[in-house]
Amino acid sequence: MSTGERDLLDVRELYVTYGGRGGGRRGGHAAVAGVSLSVAPEETLGLVGESGSGKTTVARCVAGLLRPRAGTVTFEGRPLGRAGHRPPELQRAVQMVFQDPRSSLNPRMTVASVIAEVWRTHPVTAPEGDRTEALHRLLAAMGLDPDVASRRAGDLSGGQCQRVSIARALAVRPRLLVCDEAVSALDVSVQAQILRLLAELRGRHRLAMLFISHDLGVVHQIADRVAVMRRGVIVEEGRTVEVLTAPRHPYTRALLDAALDLDDPVPGDGTADGGAAG
Repeated sequence: MSTGERDLLDVRELYVTYGGRGGGRRGGHAAVAGVSLSVAPEETLGLVGESGSGKTTVARCVAGLLRPRAGTVTFEGRPLGRAGHRPPELQRAVQMVFQDPRSSLNPRMTVASVIAEVWRTHPVTAPEGDRTEALHRLLAAMGLDPDVASRRAGDLSGGQCQRVSIARALAVRPRLLVCDEAVSALDVSVQAQILRLLAELRGRHRLAMLFISHDLGVVHQIADRVAVMRRGVIVEEGRTVEVLTAPRHPYTRALLDAALDLDDPVPGDGTADGGAAG
């Protein structure tokens, strides 16, 4: 846990059940069983676990895409309800970057249309002056060439699509990014590029992140703290370097054994970012 008074995101005793009667409220399978976690301003918390551990369910509750059976999710002390019922400032404050960059974008829309739609939905975040120039600056910050603006999302590579997804999220000036396996659908060299990009953006925009991953090797590169989930509960939590060098729980040790050797060079380091092609 981070320090309570300064937490940006606070999740307390979260329960989510699938498959029960009454919308999952009675019986069924407990996907999340009493999870509590917090994220401080400008901090990155890695939430790690294998498939089915419940980590994506937690992420969807934070993003407002899923309603928990019990528990609270608050942002600076304000309750975070379902996404469509949040006040505009909270809708903007918490943005999600999804696992599959291709399915998260309309393949028939141009990149310019994707970003313009966001600015229409949240006009308070729309730039003053020449929006084309503002769009090009946004794309450049993602490592994308200006001509990407006129291309359809369906014609972009996986890495380019994920950069556009991140640009779409940042276009509304969020304070918390929820990244749900945001690099797992990409090849290893592009993963490294996107992780570097997220780290740069975090510092530049003073972002906090809840970073979901099944891979402790990936989390090692970006997270300040890590919480390890297994079967709907958090089994270990602490500073990333401490958890990775001296794990206390057998499940964490098993995840470490399955991860990339942390002493190896990060794939893609020392190469050009390749944003326009990745």
